[in-house]
Amino acid sequence: MAPPPPVWHSRSLEARLPFLRRRATLTADARRFFDARGYTEVETPYAVPAPGEEVHLRPFATAREHPDGTTEKLWLHTSPEFAMKRLLVGGMGPIFQLARVWRNGEGSARHAPEFTMLEWYRPGADMDGLIAETIDLLRATLPETVCSKGVTTSLSKFERLTVAEAFDRYVGADVLAAENDAGALAAQAGTRLRDGEDWEDLFFRLLLDRIEPHLGRARPTFLTHWPAAQAALARRDPTDPRVAERFELFVCGIELANAFVELTDPIEQRERFAADRARRHALYGPDWEMDEDFLAALTEGMPPSAGIAMGFDRLAMIASGADRIGQVLWLPPADLV
Repeated sequence: MAPPPPVWHSRSLEARLPFLRRRATLTADARRFFDARGYTEVETPYAVPAPGEEVHLRPFATAREHPDGTTEKLWLHTSPEFAMKRLLVGGMGPIFQLARVWRNGEGSARHAPEFTMLEWYRPGADMDGLIAETIDLLRATLPETVCSKGVTTSLSKFERLTVAEAFDRYVGADVLAAENDAGALAAQAGTRLRDGEDWEDLFFRLLLDRIEPHLGRARPTFLTHWPAAQAALARRDPTDPRVAERFELFVCGIELANAFVELTDPIEQRERFAADRARRHALYGPDWEMDEDFLAALTEGMPPSAGIAMGFDRLAMIASGADRIGQVLWLPPADLV
């Protein structure tokens, strides 16, 4: 059997062209949507001194050579989030960006090491408002029924489900009562802890194995109110500090977006960064310095805001009916076609 043609070859492009043309239409539609709502499109640097504090995301390393001969180590960002929040501090809101982002070590039917993130932030928005705007975006850019990887989803109705409700329904566990107690969560879930598995590891194993297969299938699902331990950059819910004002969106069974009502407290943010850095360094060794410029921006004062990061390539998969992310990339890595 002859090897497949290179991704730039006419036969390869021809096979992907219907998906790529739909992606181009989707890009234009998304820009029109945000323009009509008073958003400003921004561009922020891709090579940055600190790419984020996520424990498990692996950035690509690079370096800048200065005219005086010195070298500065930089990283290709995994999200434009920190940069866009700096712009919110400066008064530039609401804003959106279609940004190229990089995450090393990734590659599958839904993951590419270099991909496009659609992020937007609106000062004054709360979770309900951001969910409503996300629904409006989907309905403005997608047909009422979409299909990817054999899963058909109707956009006529949307489901909202808290993480606690999802664990109760699909795992049979009270995840908030068992927070940070891996043994208790395992017992409730009727499973055994694996060697070296802590509470967070078990939480995500149960989420991936027992909950996510049920989400965003007949209709899109917003999975809301994550345990405070999984707050990331979201603020705690003022009515229930056990949970954070965070949601993920699932469509066609695909995790499409991650969103926060943003944490604006620089002291709490520094504490979270320090905890994440300690865990990451214990696992992978030292890396970049703390992003003091971002913390200084928070100290200056970021307005109450909500923001969302949506995988634009995955949105293009859903819009075009593609089954693999490589089908919606103009020049994908050969192993993703």
